[in-house]
Formats: sequence, structure tokens, C-alpha cells
Amino acid sequence: MRSQSKNNAGFTLIELMVTVAIAAVIMGVAIPSFTDLIARNRMTANANELITALNLARSEAVKRGMSVTVRKVDNKSSTKKSNGANWEDGWDVFTDVDDDGEFDAGNDQLIRTYSALKKGYTLRGNQNFVNSIRYEADGTSSNIGSFVTCEGGNIVGAKLIIVNMIGRVRLGADADTNLIPEKEATATKPAADITSCTDITGF
Repeated sequence: MRSQSKNNAGFTLIELMVTVAIAAVIMGVAIPSFTDLIARNRMTANANELITALNLARSEAVKRGMSVTVRKVDNKSSTKKSNGANWEDGWDVFTDVDDDGEFDAGNDQLIRTYSALKKGYTLRGNQNFVNSIRYEADGTSSNIGSFVTCEGGNIVGAKLIIVNMIGRVRLGADADTNLIPEKEATATKPAADITSCTDITGF
């Protein structure tokens, strides 16, 4: 009689448990990393949206030969919201005939409105840009300063947007690659990590 060998096509319980354990470890590492990646990409998109608005305002100021303001939506913008609004609630770009940083119906013209950021993300201007930034007819900025966007108040992965006096906009550097952007160096202070993305004195 010929004997027949049978192949075991299934998994043993131990093999199955090892496979599940390995999968759990991989998922535990991959999911937080993927979540962080999504958040960083969202903050980059938020920063780019503001940079686009600032460049639009600068371009329109030069083209029209008059001041153009970018203002967070509040009760002095074209899009009326309460005084408690912040930049993450959206912002307007408009002509600013009397250079007061406020939208005056009948005199100023709304150029574009930008919608609010996704919930959980903040966008704040420092003490020079708490409410608005104005571009003059020659393309220069009314002031120097910066904006910062982050998720949940966490400075890790935040994006810093810096505006210089001639109106140019750039992202803040991260020279030490610790995922925290650095404030602009001054004559008396070297470049240093921002310390907050919600307190205007921290960036």
C-alpha cells in the first residue's frame, strides 16, 4: 500500500499569535506617524494659504497704486464677525483707501475672502499683525512681523510666516531640524525657536 503524506496548509495558533503581535506593533508605530504627517501637511497648506493672500495683497497694491489690507474677519472687516475672532476664522483682502486697516463700505473694495481653517488649527499674528497687515502702493509692508499656524497649541511642527519691510514673505527656518521654526535674528538677539504659537509674544 502506498502511503500518502498530507501537507498542513493552515497556521498554528502560535504562528497566528506572532503575526497578530507583529501587525499590532507595526500599526502602533505607523498610525501616529501617519497622523503627524497629515497634521504637518495641513499646517503647510494653512501657511501657503496665508502666503498666497499676502502675495495677492502686495500684487494688487502695486497694480492698483493704492493700499491693500489683509485683515482677519471681525467687526471691522468686510466679513463681519465678533471682536473675539482670530486669524484662523478667516481673513479678507480689500483696498484700503484711508489706510486705517478697516473695511469701509462705500469706499473700500473687497478683493477676496479666505475661509476659516479646519477646526483644531490656529493662525495668529504677532503684536504687529494682531488684526491686519497693510501693503502700500509700492509693495512694501506697513510693518515687519510674523504669523504662526499650529495644531492644538503644539509648537512642534508649527509653521512660521515672516514678513519683512519690503513686503516679501517667507517661511521661518528650522536650522536645528527639531520641527520648531525659529524667530528672525535681530541686531541684539540670535535666531531662536518660537516658544508659543498662540501667545503673540512667543513668535
